[in-house]
Amino acid sequence: MTRLIVEDWGLIPYQAAWERQDVYFNRLLTQKIEKRKAGLSLPLPSYLVFCEHPHVITMGKSGADSHLVRSEAELKTLNIDFYRINRGGDVTYHGPGQVVGYLIFDIESLYQDLHRFLRDIEDCIMQLLQSYHLVGERLAGYTGVWLDAQKQNARKICAIGIRASQWISMHGFALNVNTDLSFFGTIVPCGIKDKAVTSLAAELGQRIDEQEVKGELSHIFQDFYAANLKTS
Repeated sequence: MTRLIVEDWGLIPYQAAWERQDVYFNRLLTQKIEKRKAGLSLPLPSYLVFCEHPHVITMGKSGADSHLVRSEAELKTLNIDFYRINRGGDVTYHGPGQVVGYLIFDIESLYQDLHRFLRDIEDCIMQLLQSYHLVGERLAGYTGVWLDAQKQNARKICAIGIRASQWISMHGFALNVNTDLSFFGTIVPCGIKDKAVTSLAAELGQRIDEQEVKGELSHIFQDFYAANLKTS
């Protein structure tokens, strides 16, 4: 039975996590190619990996250097790592108190629609927010999850960016839980100059149990996976 495997890598440097993702990604990609050559259509397992990173800024393929408020040299003096990476999207920050979820999925085992996959990730995050009595929303033209998206005080609580090849995905989402939001001042988050960022803790006025968040997200993504998995 094909299944979604959930792992928690804990606090891990970004480079180390990227390298581990690559191992999973390349293994699934190789398996997919071998199965196609053999005429097999059985779906592959998928992985949801939770982790947390020391301070790091990542720039996606559509990112612009102008969206770095501090230079790369200045970031080093602040002990903030910087990486240009192969996911979609612009620039974002990862750090302690943020729940990062890497989705190494065989998307084809669900459907062949990358746009739908992104929207489904957003839906899963919105479902998590509902359990904390918050209403997550989409903002037209942008990927991610927002609060009060249609108001002047719109603020982003979850960034999403993935890479996919042969319908195998990597990278994923970054949900601000207990994140120190001041670090977003080193960038123009996701290249959006006129919108703020927020966190669960900031919205609820108290520190949130990150393990509880991971547990709830695990159930939500398991349900999403089971509901969309092809049966033939």
